[in-house]
Amino acid sequence: MTGPRPRLLFGAEHKCSYLAGRTARSVFVDPQLGMDSARYGTLLELGFRRSGAYVYRPACSGCRECRPARLPVAEFRPGRAHRRCLKRNADLRVQLAGELDAEHFALYRRYLYARHPGGGMNPEDGAAFRSFLASSWGGCDILSFRDPGGRLVGGAVVDRVPQGLSAVYTYFEPAESARSLGTYAILREIAHARQLQLPYLYLGYWIPGSPKMDYKKNFQPLETLGATGWVRVAGP
Repeated sequence: MTGPRPRLLFGAEHKCSYLAGRTARSVFVDPQLGMDSARYGTLLELGFRRSGAYVYRPACSGCRECRPARLPVAEFRPGRAHRRCLKRNADLRVQLAGELDAEHFALYRRYLYARHPGGGMNPEDGAAFRSFLASSWGGCDILSFRDPGGRLVGGAVVDRVPQGLSAVYTYFEPAESARSLGTYAILREIAHARQLQLPYLYLGYWIPGSPKMDYKKNFQPLETLGATGWVRVAGP
């Protein structure tokens, strides 16, 4: 990494959201370090990702189960379930939104109330919504999914870095669960990366055996970062 080496700051321990009976802790890149898309791309390759303006990675005592995951998009071939998902959603229009506006915030609120009640994220805080998802220092694309009547049914935020896209967050209409919009969002992110001729889609962290994370294994060839570098993980 060129430029000054980042100073790392440890966060406080807290209850793990993914593995029962575990505590979690993260290490953060000093916010005083200047950040841009190129530097963030380098940090993604080292296992970091961002939440709002903060760039972090897990640093839990005695646990290395959170594995950074990425997908080489040129090699991805949709399976039967993916093709069914695309067919179910063939009526949707995919657009690039210019900003996280009131329509996106309203959908995000409905999603949080239905899917993550009491999860520590305040659905009423519009400023927190924008600061959590948007990036002030890099390219940030907002994919909007609209039904034939023009209604927003899903949104996906991705960061653009020189070597790929990094999935930040996806939210969708709770009443449209039959559409499998979470899966659909990843398929559209893959298509977006290909259109931009970017080699990778970074999917955050994968935890083997965690029900919340298992869906990532359905996108192959999945690569995870370990002690020896990026290695491929066998599919389901």
